[in-house]
Amino acid sequence: MLGLLGLGAPHADAAEPAAALPGLAQGLGFEQLLFVKRHTYNSNHYYTEFINSSWKPGGNLCVLNLKDGSVREVVAELQGGVFERFDLSFDAKRVVFAWKKGPQDGYRIYEVNLDGTGLRQLTFPQTDEAELVRKYRVGGHYHHGTDDMQPCYLPDGGIAFISTRCQYGILCDPPDDFTTTVIYRMDRDGKNLRKLSNSSVSEASPVMLPDGRILYTRWEYVDKGAVSVKGLWTMRPDGSGSAEVYGNDIALPPTLIYGRPIPEVANHYVVMGVPHCPQNGVGTVIRLDMNRDIRSREPMTYMTPDVDIRDEGGFAFRKPDGSWGKDGSGRGRLFKDPYPLSDKLFLVAHKPEGPPWNAANGYGLGLLDDKGCVTSIYQDPAISCWLPYPVKPRPVPPVTATSVNAPLAANNQAACMVSDVYHGLENVRRGEVAYLRVLEQVPRPWAARRYWGGDEYDQQHVCITKDTHLGLRVLHGVVPVEEDGSAYFVVPAGANIILQVLDKNYMALQTERTFVNYIPGEVRGCVGCHEVPQSAASGALLVPRTAMKRAPSVPGPQPGETDGRRPLDYATDVQPVWDRHCLKCHSGESPKGRLNLSGTQTAMFNASYESLVPERRRGNFDRQVLGPVIGENHPKTGNVAYLPAKSLGSHASVLMAMLAPGTITLADPAQAERARKLTDVHKEIALSLAERVKISTWVDTNCQYYGSYWGRRNLQYAVHPDFRPVPTFDQARSPVDPAESKPR
Repeated sequence: MLGLLGLGAPHADAAEPAAALPGLAQGLGFEQLLFVKRHTYNSNHYYTEFINSSWKPGGNLCVLNLKDGSVREVVAELQGGVFERFDLSFDAKRVVFAWKKGPQDGYRIYEVNLDGTGLRQLTFPQTDEAELVRKYRVGGHYHHGTDDMQPCYLPDGGIAFISTRCQYGILCDPPDDFTTTVIYRMDRDGKNLRKLSNSSVSEASPVMLPDGRILYTRWEYVDKGAVSVKGLWTMRPDGSGSAEVYGNDIALPPTLIYGRPIPEVANHYVVMGVPHCPQNGVGTVIRLDMNRDIRSREPMTYMTPDVDIRDEGGFAFRKPDGSWGKDGSGRGRLFKDPYPLSDKLFLVAHKPEGPPWNAANGYGLGLLDDKGCVTSIYQDPAISCWLPYPVKPRPVPPVTATSVNAPLAANNQAACMVSDVYHGLENVRRGEVAYLRVLEQVPRPWAARRYWGGDEYDQQHVCITKDTHLGLRVLHGVVPVEEDGSAYFVVPAGANIILQVLDKNYMALQTERTFVNYIPGEVRGCVGCHEVPQSAASGALLVPRTAMKRAPSVPGPQPGETDGRRPLDYATDVQPVWDRHCLKCHSGESPKGRLNLSGTQTAMFNASYESLVPERRRGNFDRQVLGPVIGENHPKTGNVAYLPAKSLGSHASVLMAMLAPGTITLADPAQAERARKLTDVHKEIALSLAERVKISTWVDTNCQYYGSYWGRRNLQYAVHPDFRPVPTFDQARSPVDPAESKPR
C-alpha cells in the first residue's frame, strides 16, 4: 500500500493513492526516504530484541523514491539475514548498518554506499567467539557470543555503536541469559575499537546532536526501581562529559528510547515512551522541551496522546469516553523510530489499530503531526518497515574532545571538582559536611556465570543482597570537603562512580542515586548536589574555591581501615561488631527482642543479616530498625522520586541513632523516641569509632551482604573449597573469577 492523507481529525489513520507522493516530496524538501524492511521483533523485553526474538530472516535496507513510489534494495547481496538499525552519513552518500547473517551469529556492522556499491564489513567476531558461545550459552535461542548494533556516524570520522563485548550480564536476570550493551566507538575502517561507557545494564540508540555530543538511552538502577529509569543521556565522542538530559527520576513511561534532536528548536527532542516488557521498542511519541524543569514531567508533550504506558507490562489506549484501557496485546495504534522534521512533524514507523504489537507485517512508514494524525507513506503487506530517514545532507557537527591530564591518564584516573556541596542539599547546615565517600557499582561479568543451582536470589543470578540492591558495590575511600563546600579529588577512570556526602562522623547525609563515568585523564566538575543544567550554566564553577587551589585529594581510609579501597562484605565488616558486643543478649534459641545477631550461616546469608534486613518477597517483615532501605525489585516500577538529604542511611536509622547517641536527630518523633529508649537499654554498649563506621557504612550503602560476585553462596556448598570466600578489593572488581582454577 502506498499513499498520502491530508492531515485531518486527531488520531486518524488512512491512505490515498501513490500519485500523491510527488507532492509530499516537494513539501518535505527531499525526494528519497531510507528505511529498513524487517519482520517485527517479538522479544520479551525492549532490550532483548537481539537475544530472544524469533528468527525471521528477510528484508533489506531500502530507499523509497517519493517522486514515483518505487522502492530499491540497497544491499541486494545480503539475503537471508536480519537488518537492524542504521545511520546515514552526513553527506548522505554512505550507510552504516548492523546485519545478522544467521540465528547463531552475532550482529555485525557494515558500511555501504547508498547506491549499493562498496559493501564492506567493519566488525567481526572476537577471536575467542567460539569459546564464549561454548561457555556462556544458556539455550538454543541465543548464541551468547558478541553483538555489535545501532551504529552512528561521528563528526571525527569514527563510528559509535552499542555492543555486548563488555561481557556483562543484566543484574535482574537470574538465568544470566540477557546481556548488557554499552557504547563503543571505532575508526571508520573498524580499527581502534574501544569502550566508552561502563553501565551495568543496557545502553541504546546513539545519535549525534548538532553540538557534537552523542545522545543515547541509559538504563540504570542505583537504589531505584529496576525497570523504571531508562533516560536520555549525552557524552562526547571520546566518552567524556556524560550527563543526564532527561528521565532519571521519571517512573513512567519506564523506557525513553530512540531520542533525536528537533531541528532549529534549541534544547527540544523527540523520544519514544515504551514499556520495559514484553515488546519491541514500540509505544507512544513524546516531544521534550528541556528548557523546562527536568526533575518533573513538565518537559513531556505527547504527540500521540491516545497511547501511553501507565503501568509496567503492556500498553494503555484511550477509549472513546476518555478513559484508559490496558491492552497487553497492543492492538491499539503504536509507533517507533520518530524522526523529527520540525517540532510539529515527525516521520515514524506506525502500526494502525487492529493487529497486535508483534504482528510481523504490522508496521509501515508514516508522517505524524502534533495533533496525533498519521499520514501513511509506505507499507509492504509482507513485512514491516522501520526507521524512516530522509536522504539529504546534514551539517557535520563540531568535533569535540576533552583535554586530558596526562599524569592522571597514565594512572587510569580522572579528577572531580565539586564547587559547593551544599548547593541543592536541603536540611543540611553549612559546616555539617566533612567528607565525600567514593563508591563504585561493579557490573556483573559473564565470568560470574553459575554452572550450578542454588545461588540465585530475588532475580540476582549471583546473590549480592537480600531485597535491597542488585549490583555489587565497592568502596574507594573518602575525601575531605573544605569549609566553603568545595572538594577536589581523583576517581578511577572507566568505573561507575557514586558519591555520598558525609558528616564528621562518617555518616551519610545524602546519597547520589546514579553514577558517573570518567575517561582516563578527564577533569570535570559539578556545582553541588541535585544539579540541573541551569546550575552549571549559572557560572558557579567559575568562582575560585578552596579545594581547587591544591592538588586533588586521593580517596583514603575511614577510621579503623588501612586502605580506603576495600570490598563491602557484611561477614567481615559488620558481623565482628555484633560478635563483640551483642551476642550475650541477641543469640541462642530465645534472643532478646526476637533479634538474633549471631553469625550462624543461613541458606544464603547469616542469622543477623536476615534478622535486620526487611523481607519484601514473602510478606512485609521490617523491624523499622535500619530506616528506609531501597529494594530495587520492590517495587520494580517506582522508587525513583528525588529524596531530600537525611532521607536514607544513618540519619534515618533507629539503629544508628541508638549506636551513636547524640549524633543523629531522627525526623520522625516516634522513631526518635524509640531510639532514645533503645539507647537507655543498651547504655553499656560503647562502640569504637572504627566499629561504628563499619556499621554506618553498611547502612549507608543499602545493606550489602556479599563483597564480590565470586564464590558459591548456598549453604548446600558449605564444604566446597570456594564457599563464601573473603574477597580482596581487586578480586571484587575483577572481570575474571579468582578461583577459576579451583573445582567448579
